[in-house]
Order: sequence, then C-alpha cells, then structure tokens
Amino acid sequence: MIDVRRSADRYRGGDPASGIESLHAFSFGRHYDPDNLRFGAILACNEERLEPGAGFDEHPHSHTEIVTWVVEGELTHRDSAGHATVVRPGDVQRLSSADGVRHVERNDADVPLTFVQMWLAPLSPGGDPSYGIVHGIADSTPYALPEAGAMLHVRRLAPTERTAVPDAPAVYVHVVRGEVRLAEDELGPGDAARISDAQGVELAAATGPAEVLIWELSG
Repeated sequence: MIDVRRSADRYRGGDPASGIESLHAFSFGRHYDPDNLRFGAILACNEERLEPGAGFDEHPHSHTEIVTWVVEGELTHRDSAGHATVVRPGDVQRLSSADGVRHVERNDADVPLTFVQMWLAPLSPGGDPSYGIVHGIADSTPYALPEAGAMLHVRRLAPTERTAVPDAPAVYVHVVRGEVRLAEDELGPGDAARISDAQGVELAAATGPAEVLIWELSG
C-alpha cells in the first residue's frame, strides 16, 4: 500500500520573524495529531529553512536518532559531547541522543540554508550519545542506521531515469528536489510516500533531474 502525503499538507512551524521556517510531515509540538505520530521507526521528517544568521539555540534531545541532510547552504552543528562541524550538501550527519545530549544548529553563512532532518526511534533506548558524519555520500552506498533498524538510500536521478524501491516491510520516500513518478503517483518537492510491504515498486524521474531520500525500515 502506498500512502502519498503532499508538501502543502505539512504542518507549518518555526519562527518567521527570526528567519526560521519549519515544515513538519508528522505530528510535532503544538501540531499534535494522534493519527500521524510515526511511520515505522520514523518520528519526524522536518524541512528547515534558516536565513543567514538564524538558528536553533541549544536545546535537548534524548532517545532519538537524528539524521540530517542539507539541501542547500551550510549547517553549523555544535553539541554538548564536544562535536563542532559544518554540514554541507551531500553529507549525512547522525546524532544519537541516547540518554541525553544538547546541541545548537545555525546558519552562520551569508546565504539561505535548507535542510531535511529526520528523527527515528532507537530499537533500544538509553546508552551514551554518539555522533557521526559521512561527507559526500554516493548513490550506491546506503547509510546504515542499525540503532533504528533502518537504512537510508540517496537517489539522484537523471531525467527519466528509473530506480527500484527497496523491498521491505516499510519504506518512506521523501522528494528533495525535482518531480518523480512512484507507481501510479506523481510526486514533487516536499511530497512523501509511506509504503507498507513494498515489493517490486519502482520510482522514476520526470523530464528533469530529481533527488530523493528513501528510508528502508524493518517494520
């Protein structure tokens, strides 16, 4: 079964007066929706847009696997475990908050920043926080997140190029840019699909290039 969710239906948040715009695909904060709490291990898929100089001050997380994908610009990350990095397009950043960690996320560049941040529930809560970043991930190299029983596939497609969606109990597809066809559905930037019991599903770019994030979930 394929459940398509449109970009226009995401919950709007952030603080526009401070240069922050947030779009939430799942129940989030004051946008509580008991029918949209999670899909498999995925708890949140947020698109964040930060103007130059804007950002999120230090705030806590716990018992969550946080994966970040930068669409454009540069994201400055600092956390209470001592990590300080700049995340750029093509990098995958992971922060395992475990028993608790605090971090800061800012746009310290002079151009706008857009990133997609996904929160996943760990298979086992607790433990010590950990951090990792892969620079310039390739399409052919899935990013494993065993802590959540998940695998992230990045697909950058040329016009009309096709790719297989992983066969899995649950698959989450998020279109970063471009337009794609998923089975019988047309999806554009910010659109997503939640696929249950995926078997033999294909995705194809339309007449232009496309970039898609695909989560392969154990259930």
